[in-house]
Amino acid sequence: MKASDYDRSGIDIAWCPGCGNFSILKIIKQALAELRISPQQLVVSSGIGQAPKTPHYFQTHLFNGLHGRALPVATGIKAANPQLVVIAEGGDGDMYGEGGNHFVHTVRRNPDITHLVHNNMVYGLTKGQASPTSLPGFVTPLQTDGVFQEPFNPLTTAIALNASFVARTFAGAFEESVAIVKEAITHPGYALVDIFQPCVSFNRLNTFQWFKKNSYFLGDDHDAEDASRALQRAGENDPWPLGVFYRNRGRLDYIDHLAPYDGNRTPLHQRRPDLQALARVMDGKRRL
Repeated sequence: MKASDYDRSGIDIAWCPGCGNFSILKIIKQALAELRISPQQLVVSSGIGQAPKTPHYFQTHLFNGLHGRALPVATGIKAANPQLVVIAEGGDGDMYGEGGNHFVHTVRRNPDITHLVHNNMVYGLTKGQASPTSLPGFVTPLQTDGVFQEPFNPLTTAIALNASFVARTFAGAFEESVAIVKEAITHPGYALVDIFQPCVSFNRLNTFQWFKKNSYFLGDDHDAEDASRALQRAGENDPWPLGVFYRNRGRLDYIDHLAPYDGNRTPLHQRRPDLQALARVMDGKRRL
């Protein structure tokens, strides 16, 4: 397959020229093509914002819902049909702000979904307010004296909760990002990929050049199986490390805890009903 196989014609893309979302869209399509995942196999769940518009711009099944609610929907889709490839997608405000509670509990459940977060350290759709990841001193139309809060660190949070896969990349690093997204999609369990990207309209601090200058990829000497080391590296920010921080292949998938899938990953809609078992249930109800 080719990345162009996911193109959609006649779509008016509503992002600003130069937005990092364009690069992320290319990264996603290339990763899907190299994994040979057809649009029929794929479902993308998203919320509200500029980043959650992404699934509208390529060939896929999609669910576009409320602000911050993409993760529980993605979990439900995967539970209903484990044979689907499920991605939850949104921005840093959408996923870590409005969706922060769902983020925490999705990590705890460990569903086999890929969580892609477009992190531009600002609210883009609602015109430039500080987001949970905005840096101290960042001046916005709302935070006129500058942000004073400590930025939320999604990587250290996920690792501390024993997430099974935690990574960060930069939209300007195409090949590295494609490789990380591919690994996240094929990882068995919850996989977080936090993606740095510039917002050319509302964040003049964290520009493309700023991210490029202030980030680097972890070397081969990083042990992604070491949770303590991963937590330490994820807490660094001068400069910001990129790459796969943590892998935990020992956790059970959320589906493994659900009774209908005990040793059988066949989706429920593909199974024939056990009429005798149903009759026993009905008989029991009549006796009550």
